Amino acid sequence: MKKRLAALLFCLALLFQAMIPSAYALRSIYFTAAGNEVLPLEDGKMPLWYNGYLYLPSTIFTGRVNRSLDVAYLPNTAAGVRILYGGGESIRFELGKGYAQDTEGRNYYPGAIQRGSEIYVPAAVVAAFFNLEYSVTSLTNPTITNGNYGALVWIRKPDFGLSDREFANAATYQMADRYSKYEESLREPEGEEPGGEEPPEAFENGKNVYLCLEAGSSSAAMLDALDAYGAKGAFFCTLPFLEDQGPLLRRMIAGGHAVGLLAEAGERPILEQLEEGNEALARATLGKTRLAFLREGDGEAKQAAEDAGFRCLSVDVDRSGYDLRNTEQAENLLRRVSAQRGDVKIWLADRAGAIGLRAFLAIAGEAEDRCLALTETTP
Repeated sequence: MKKRLAALLFCLALLFQAMIPSAYALRSIYFTAAGNEVLPLEDGKMPLWYNGYLYLPSTIFTGRVNRSLDVAYLPNTAAGVRILYGGGESIRFELGKGYAQDTEGRNYYPGAIQRGSEIYVPAAVVAAFFNLEYSVTSLTNPTITNGNYGALVWIRKPDFGLSDREFANAATYQMADRYSKYEESLREPEGEEPGGEEPPEAFENGKNVYLCLEAGSSSAAMLDALDAYGAKGAFFCTLPFLEDQGPLLRRMIAGGHAVGLLAEAGERPILEQLEEGNEALARATLGKTRLAFLREGDGEAKQAAEDAGFRCLSVDVDRSGYDLRNTEQAENLLRRVSAQRGDVKIWLADRAGAIGLRAFLAIAGEAEDRCLALTETTP
């Protein structure tokens, strides 16, 4: 009888232990911090463990995280692919492969995984490749996560100056604020249907402005101006530029700017130019693009390019015949932008100078306009 009772208790203990991870996971809140900032808390974008490895959502490597860690991801990639850039180096993660690969063909283990719509990359691989450090610190203050289990994943450059616990203590207010907003986001407002919120890049005041430029000798100065104002742009590149300016292309992508292909109608077949351009872009950055601008291209050429999968630029304001080199010209451009309804795509060609662009970015900011990077899905 005693043996049966002991066996029963042992089985119950095993059953209880087996149940713990599931319940534990349901009550787990993982914060992510990059540098000195705790990122917003979102379902489907929290760090997670898989096969003993910690994974991070690849899409966090943009904006402030990019500026803090000098690591960015390339958004315009093929399905199932993520490419991270930093310090002139890049690494490619592709779903279905158990490893990542750099430009020299070296492999790094493990590879990427997918959860929901998000592609996750292993923290250990990213940290080792880009010379970063990361840690996981359990949270001892239950009020931060309303009693739920919590941990802080912190990724940063070496020699940050604080221990893991010291940083977690210093970030208590940030985490409490992020969790409060997270809980609020889970409650649907009364009278609204789920999913009825505005897209994240729609703003009540001002416009979304998409600056499109021809890449050339002034591109570095244009990038300096855009970066100084936290703005983004799209650079359309000829084949010679794509073949000769690898470091500048990598800087564009690492900074969150868009890269497109520029083809000249009448020289050679449009599709041939676009395909060669993408091959050159892949050699420089490991990535390709579907964004294209056809100079003097007719409707037939545009249709052929779009049938081949490219997204041809259609602009709202064509400033290829006007300079943007001083404050007066910047004010004229802003008036043109303000006269448009909704978001605005502007083609500046190669007529912008650093002074004029800085002046436009300054007054556009005062008008609460946002200069964003064009994407393949921008309407």
